[in-house]
Amino acid sequence: MFSIALPAYKSKFLKECISSILAQTYTDFELIIVNDCSPEPIDEIVSQFSDPRIKYFINETNIGGKNLVDNWNNCLDKASREFFVMMGDDDRMDTIFLEEFARLIDQHPDLDVYHCRCKILNEHSEFTGFSPSCPDFESVYDNIWHRLNGHRLQFVSDFLYRTEPLKQRGGYYKLPLAWGSDDITAYTAMGQKGVAHINKAIFQYRSHSTSISSSGSQLLKMDAVMGQAAWYINFLETIPANPDDIIQRQVLIKSIKKLIQKKKLVVLINSMQANLTGAFFKWLKVRNQYQFSVVELVYAALESIKKSKSKSK
Repeated sequence: MFSIALPAYKSKFLKECISSILAQTYTDFELIIVNDCSPEPIDEIVSQFSDPRIKYFINETNIGGKNLVDNWNNCLDKASREFFVMMGDDDRMDTIFLEEFARLIDQHPDLDVYHCRCKILNEHSEFTGFSPSCPDFESVYDNIWHRLNGHRLQFVSDFLYRTEPLKQRGGYYKLPLAWGSDDITAYTAMGQKGVAHINKAIFQYRSHSTSISSSGSQLLKMDAVMGQAAWYINFLETIPANPDDIIQRQVLIKSIKKLIQKKKLVVLINSMQANLTGAFFKWLKVRNQYQFSVVELVYAALESIKKSKSKSK
């Protein structure tokens, strides 16, 4: 029933990750492990498992280093089961992860995407919190509104997709550093059908300094924000059939530019943490390209100074 893809590059928590998958109470799945030409001992770790459900592949060159989404879609191409989930190589599943998704699919058999709540882990495998709870079901317009207003935490591995529709749509949506790719992919899969949620925290997401959200080129992140903005604008051109969705679409149309500017400001503020002066003048040169004003740039610089002072206390 399920294809679980595991693009493997980091080895530190890989054994924990694989063990959590193989310990599932729902046993009808294949585990596709793709070694992305890693310099770390991926082979050695995978060889410790002899489960016949494991399908192991090795990329001839490193794909994810150039574009992470390309490797996600490389993993998706190898999937043969009806439903698909992409794991991170340092995350973990609760033992009932697949069992709970199977139950949710039975309750909402016509959807193309499903979602669950998460526990958050740190680098020391300590639980630090949860992602917010969600309604049992919601439309894509509600999901977008909550996400853009900062009311949701969503990752790539807390979404489960119907495999063939995901492949037919071209797989995971390609953005620089995969920054926002998980969101746009989920929204596209929701379409006019919506998404169903599991409010048990059955997935364990590891947040640390080497995750996509906390690393990478700030210019590429700004490019990703611009790519997201283009997708939202295009998506909102379509008028939905549901009357409530029509209302929420109008709300999003009125607020989308402001919400996107907030995302740009986050990138600006974070980029100025290490080198305020250098980053300020770098962004000043390209501000027209990325559509923000000098006033916004000055505001970001002041906020960056405040963040630096609060960190040093």
